[in-house]
Amino acid sequence: MQALVAAPAAPLIAQQAVAPQTPAQPAQGGRGGRGGGAPAVLEVTPPDAVAEPVARFFAPPQFAALRRLAALIEPPMKPRNGPADAPPGLGALDCGVPEFMDFLIGVSPADRQLLYRNGLDSLNALAKAKFAKPFADLDDTQAHAILQPLLVPVPWATDPPKDPLQHFIFAARQDIPMATRNSPEYAGAGAGSGRRGGGGGLVWNPIDPVYRG
Repeated sequence: MQALVAAPAAPLIAQQAVAPQTPAQPAQGGRGGRGGGAPAVLEVTPPDAVAEPVARFFAPPQFAALRRLAALIEPPMKPRNGPADAPPGLGALDCGVPEFMDFLIGVSPADRQLLYRNGLDSLNALAKAKFAKPFADLDDTQAHAILQPLLVPVPWATDPPKDPLQHFIFAARQDIPMATRNSPEYAGAGAGSGRRGGGGGLVWNPIDPVYRG
């Protein structure tokens, strides 16, 4: 059996040893590479690296309120143990959290979608009733006047408030910081600055946005 397997090896090696070396011929035929030659290799760039995501699920007033809420919940903050002149860290807007949340809620179960849509609509309604402008246009003092009564303690993290708007704020205060810290931008900033534990090793891609229990 070994002889049969090894028999073709010698002629093959000999043939390879005397095979003439022919230089590669340049491709002929201009565009399209017709006439021979290796095909062109296209370098692919991830879409997120060259274009901003487009909001698709939330209506424009809802998305504007979500951006304002994200900026209030997770603003850029300076490192606690860094020097006084250290630049601020990345906030929710720096990490594209509103755009990601638009995608995430858009593929979430219907009850989660309703919670967010109704919650953002309620924030706009409260802002217009109290300050005659949408939530996105409120300054920090005005926005805090809207949000402060909605911040209520809960006995357990898995037991949100019964009030729908308080429930929404409770959910947003969990989702927005988590999305910020698990974003590619936050992870990259942590790696670049040498911050211990920066990014947490989790990023948005890939992610299963639908929680199935």
